[in-house]
Amino acid sequence: MATKADFVITNAKVFTSNREKPRAEAVAIKGNRIVYVGTSEGAKDYTDKSTRVVDGQGRTVTPGFIDSHFHLLWGAISMGGAQLYDVTDVEGVQNVLRSFAAENKTNEWVEGRGVKYNIISSRAELDAVTADRPIYINAYDGHTSWANTKALEIAGILKPGKDAPGNGVIVRDENGLATGELRETAMNMVSDLIPEPSETRKRELLLKTIKHINSTGVTSVHNMNGEMEEMMAYAALEDAGELTLRVYVPYWIKPETTEEMLSEAAEMAKIQGELARGGAAKFFMDGVWESYTALNIDPYADNPEARPDGIYSLDHFIRMAALCDKMGLQIFVHCCGDGAVRRVLDGYEAVQTLNGKRDSRHRIEHIEVIHPDDIPRFKQLGVIPSMQTSHAPFSIAEGDVWPARVGKDRWPLSFAWRTMKNAGYDIAFGSDWPVAPYDPMINLHVGMNRQKWSPTDPDQTLTLEECIIGYTRDAAYAEFKEHEKGQLKEGYLADLVLFTHDIFALNREDILTAKPAMTMVDGKIVFEA
Repeated sequence: MATKADFVITNAKVFTSNREKPRAEAVAIKGNRIVYVGTSEGAKDYTDKSTRVVDGQGRTVTPGFIDSHFHLLWGAISMGGAQLYDVTDVEGVQNVLRSFAAENKTNEWVEGRGVKYNIISSRAELDAVTADRPIYINAYDGHTSWANTKALEIAGILKPGKDAPGNGVIVRDENGLATGELRETAMNMVSDLIPEPSETRKRELLLKTIKHINSTGVTSVHNMNGEMEEMMAYAALEDAGELTLRVYVPYWIKPETTEEMLSEAAEMAKIQGELARGGAAKFFMDGVWESYTALNIDPYADNPEARPDGIYSLDHFIRMAALCDKMGLQIFVHCCGDGAVRRVLDGYEAVQTLNGKRDSRHRIEHIEVIHPDDIPRFKQLGVIPSMQTSHAPFSIAEGDVWPARVGKDRWPLSFAWRTMKNAGYDIAFGSDWPVAPYDPMINLHVGMNRQKWSPTDPDQTLTLEECIIGYTRDAAYAEFKEHEKGQLKEGYLADLVLFTHDIFALNREDILTAKPAMTMVDGKIVFEA
């Protein structure tokens, strides 16, 4: 006799992400597990008076979306500041900041997040908002910030005499005065002075953010920065029954991290909750193309004099990565430039020589540009590509600075999703929120519809099926959870999404018309329209 389910969806277009059984009509849930995937008729055996049955009305059901590159707590905290993502000019930035300052009069600082490059050119434009309160705003990618004169004075970096550590740059004018633009580690010289929100406020922002994330169909995230304190914040929410998102948290390795400090990563790896868990390490090998801090093989197209080095030398990376690998940690490395990708691949190869091969599933994140010689090395080394479609400028008409930095010669292998797929790679997809929107439909739209920047460029777009699999089955594999989630399959965790449409019946350019109607995490409905 069939188990009676708590929840059943029938009459749906179920896309399972399961190779053996890619399509179905119905899904049945008991507790936090899937007990049946098949026909609507067959699902009747799993229902009784206590079962909630939802008529899918021919709409699509998929596994829950797993965002493979996320900054959860950092992004949640940033939601407490002025939101500048949609602003297109200086006047717009000033208006948003003035409104925020007026509504938050007791805040010592005026903070903003999400501004695009080439909008703010000097601290004077922020001084026009207020000269009496310090202002600090962060670019959408988190690698450049701008501050007003008051903030620079408080930090002691307005006048010459103080340099940024590591790969940081305090941009200065011909007189040596700071213009207000701060790149990479230079940002910390100001941001570290801003009082952190209280623990109560952090929790409030985190819970509010997770609720919004669930509403877009995201059921799991791979966090990309963390330490024990952040890990415990998620674990505490899980213990309280308030966490409605699976969170995989790495320990962030920094250039100053010592071997002794890796004990914290080992302790984090011991935390293996149903929803919050550790077991990984995160490195940044370079910055970003926009701020001339990406590590590239050939010079920048629009500034050949800009020749940034990586955040780690090859020897330094090998030493720290080998220690992490020996501890059994999975490694994620931020690499935007083709030089960073190559250095990390070289490092992974050296680590295998030192420690021996294992099923490590080490990853490279972003891969905004790749040299053709390095494409086959992912397979040779067992390295997983983790990429974010919304990082790519949708068209050359957008006027984004990125294509100019890279130059036309590198465009064919920029955001090379199709090239990597054709080479036989399973790509883990994600958003990099708050750098880009976490809504998977936006990221699917870019992945499916991105325009060529030049008629001679290869078409790097993907199919809807490829995008969903990269957000589900392949993303689960990229975190060693392919036997538990990422597919709608009997025995798997009940993480799923019911959409407002049959998304496979839509024209690819209309994918944004579809939204989640229901999201389930661990057998519980966490969003319902």
